[in-house]
Amino acid sequence: MTNFKCSLDILNECIPVFEMLKDRQRQQILVHLTEKGPLTVNEIVELSDLSRPAISHHLKLLLQSDLVTFDKIGTQRIYKAVLQPSILKLQELVDSLQRDL
Repeated sequence: MTNFKCSLDILNECIPVFEMLKDRQRQQILVHLTEKGPLTVNEIVELSDLSRPAISHHLKLLLQSDLVTFDKIGTQRIYKAVLQPSILKLQELVDSLQRDL
């Protein structure tokens, strides 16, 4: 039973990632950032059918979940995807679940 508790703990740590990735707009923003590299809000808006305020809202949520980061150059923020930590946490979950089987 202790192993299942460990898997549940890891699953609970992964829930914020699942919550962020369940939204198609956030998925698309992450795809753009992954495929195109770092982008400004305006560049993301050009690639999307969402408004600038909607893109900014989704970026704020992705920032809070540590799935993106940004560098500030002058007045512009250049956003980039930061997926490796989440991928490692998800892999930890998969590994733990496989051990539980």
